[in-house]
Amino acid sequence: MLATADLGFRYQDAQVLKGLTLDFSTHAVTGLVGANGCGKSTLFMNLSGLLRPQQGAVLWQGKPLDYSKRGLLALRQQVATVFQDPDQQIFYTDIDSDIAFSLRNLGVAEAEIARRVDDALTLVDAQRFRQQPIQCLSHGQKKRVAIAGALVLRAKYLLLDEPTAGLDPAGRAQMIAIIKRIAQQGNHVVISSHDIDLIYEISDAVYVLCRGEVLAQGKPGEVFARGELIEQAGLSQPWLVKLHAQLGLPLCKSEAEFFSRMRQHTLNRIKEA
Repeated sequence: MLATADLGFRYQDAQVLKGLTLDFSTHAVTGLVGANGCGKSTLFMNLSGLLRPQQGAVLWQGKPLDYSKRGLLALRQQVATVFQDPDQQIFYTDIDSDIAFSLRNLGVAEAEIARRVDDALTLVDAQRFRQQPIQCLSHGQKKRVAIAGALVLRAKYLLLDEPTAGLDPAGRAQMIAIIKRIAQQGNHVVISSHDIDLIYEISDAVYVLCRGEVLAQGKPGEVFARGELIEQAGLSQPWLVKLHAQLGLPLCKSEAEFFSRMRQHTLNRIKEA
């Protein structure tokens, strides 16, 4: 399990995280939302062992995280982070070599590496541009390569920082489909994002952070329905929740569900007329 217990972290005189107790093992997809400066990025760096808290603990497999070289290596084979900017994680000019890099460092057999790379590229819909030089890829394609580089480790937890940032509508929809496929394979995905509509649609649970503290937690539909609380966090409600709250329309989880229900409602009205 991956969790935190009373986690606190400060940069010099600035307290960034304040007593966070979070559990990322209960749900397939967990969302983290909050305004700039709320501590989301710092939390991710603590979860991946890049930073060490001054208070409380990151819990891995029910125990405080072991910060020895061996302990961190074991963690990072099971908890993989994909940053917002894929160029921070891509080092090679060809896709296969970049994705295989971590496995070769671990001494995995070449035949197994080939299988894992192929599976990861298929999962992120990257087979069609597999032979292209990385420098010729779009921003969205690079994001998918970075995710594939994490997936080859077969980590049980995938931390995604702003996975839809910089993507056009088609790329965003494709990223949502990729995340859903990853979760359906029994993995846990933790998403930090300013894309409130994404978090609402794809998450099973959500934490709302404000000034380093948990302002709210629970099911997305219940949390985002609390308009005053969401405003207090410096956020806005998802558009589907706004329609429900302000117009009394059915609360739907996705745009597709909303239009399907509206279409059926219209057909029913026509039949009744």
